[in-house]
Amino acid sequence: MSTVIEQPVEARLVAAAPRMPNIPATLHYDRRDPFAVRMTFPAPATLEGVDVCWTFARDLLAAGLHDAEGHGDVRVRPYGYDRTVLEFRAPEGTAVIHVHSSEIRRFLRATSDLVPAGREHLQLDLDHGLAELMRDA
Repeated sequence: MSTVIEQPVEARLVAAAPRMPNIPATLHYDRRDPFAVRMTFPAPATLEGVDVCWTFARDLLAAGLHDAEGHGDVRVRPYGYDRTVLEFRAPEGTAVIHVHSSEIRRFLRATSDLVPAGREHLQLDLDHGLAELMRDA
């Protein structure tokens, strides 16, 4: 069984211009880091011209489908019938994107099949992590 889930999604960048361009993005989940998801944007879609990856809690993404969630660099909230807004805040500015909620739900179902919500702690190898910390001390 695979330990990684990657799902391309179609994101719409909310910009000052009336047209909202589509940009490719990929949602990524690895059961070796069971509490987190990553969203990656390829270099052509970023201001810096390099791939940009945001890591945030899987629970934040799930909760943001129903209510406005997040107080830090990543915020998620529902928008309209089948859209979810993700805001990514950095010192350079804020990127606001829309993603079809159905794509996020499909991704979250796949992650839940791999690691059910509430069972993430069973994926952690605490003894190995502690040994790594002690070795470096």
